Amino acid sequence: MYETLTYTGGVHKHEEIKELIEDLGGFVLQETTSQMDLVLTLAVPVEDVDKVDEKSRELLGKIKRAPMAGTEIAIVSPTLARQHLPHSACDISEYLRRYGAKDNMIGLSRGAGKGISRISEDEKRLIEEHDLVVFALGSFRECLMNKTHLFNDIDIPVVVTGAPEMSLDDLPGATAYVNGLGRIPRRLKRGENIRALRNLAEVVEDILDNRRKEMMDDPPIVPSILVKTEIENQVKAVEEIYSPAPIVSQLDGVRVKLNYDEHKDEIAEVKVDEYRLGDVSEIKKSLMYDYILVKLLPESSII
Repeated sequence: MYETLTYTGGVHKHEEIKELIEDLGGFVLQETTSQMDLVLTLAVPVEDVDKVDEKSRELLGKIKRAPMAGTEIAIVSPTLARQHLPHSACDISEYLRRYGAKDNMIGLSRGAGKGISRISEDEKRLIEEHDLVVFALGSFRECLMNKTHLFNDIDIPVVVTGAPEMSLDDLPGATAYVNGLGRIPRRLKRGENIRALRNLAEVVEDILDNRRKEMMDDPPIVPSILVKTEIENQVKAVEEIYSPAPIVSQLDGVRVKLNYDEHKDEIAEVKVDEYRLGDVSEIKKSLMYDYILVKLLPESSII
């Protein structure tokens, strides 16, 4: 059992904490460096968290729990126009990243106006490549009720945000609803905004925890964090990816930011424990820049 943590500190001697994580049998899920500051997203055995905390204090750094680490979340706005972006949706995205989530902003191509708002099949399929989706909607009750067609048949958990107080009975297809986050033309810095963001984080965390518990009944044949590490070690092309997160962990797989047509066969040949990755997963072309999407098969598939 692993605990996901975020380490924040300086780059000086940072290799010591990475070596400790490796010695403990843990993993570095993501590494971000900004000038002299370093942020590591970690997965370490639960019984060894105190050792990581001790080392972080020795290096004058800090660790905190990252309950959303190892997940990929879509933040969906009805359009990319200024009435929907960048304020509330971008602040939601930034806030969830504090809890370890890797999130992607998605603006629908025809979401302007309650009468003509639409979502295409390709947009739905792109959203369903994630572990969870947050629909950042508006400030009026009628507007939200008239836009339920955007998410009522999406196959992953759907969290809807908006300004008014509403019940899930008014939003068919939504897993949860968080009020207090409508179209706000400024940064979400006031007390009521921070409380709404904190409530959203708690709702998302609960949903992801429930998904993890459901997966434990029939877990993937190999864990996604181990797949991420083995791809990094065995596929040299990963070293040439300039993205700060060349491989993104998900609850049931990984997204590899390499071209599907050029590297799918190499990814399929990666060895994870005694398995060939192509034998224990579905390797598909992502709708995001033709990346490679690896979805791990559950243990029941080999019985």
